[in-house]
Amino acid sequence: MATASWNGVVIAESDDIVTVEGNAYFPREALRDDVLRPSETHTWCPWKGTASYYSLEIDGRVNKDAVWYYPEPKDAAKEITDRVAFWRGVDVS
Repeated sequence: MATASWNGVVIAESDDIVTVEGNAYFPREALRDDVLRPSETHTWCPWKGTASYYSLEIDGRVNKDAVWYYPEPKDAAKEITDRVAFWRGVDVS
């Protein structure tokens, strides 16, 4: 079972992980909704498409844009549809 945690709090847990470019993509439903905050940030990947982000908020602390996902990944990245990945201090193990 893989887990994603930030500040010692588990925010996602699943045994259904897809790894792309060294990043573990969890099913979106494995991510706790209560710690997510909307973000206006978007980035572009030539082969995956446009990424969108969430920030995390736990115990009043915010980790801006720590979660990313591709709402409509390109065909080459269809395996990450409805999945999320983490960075910025989120521990995946």
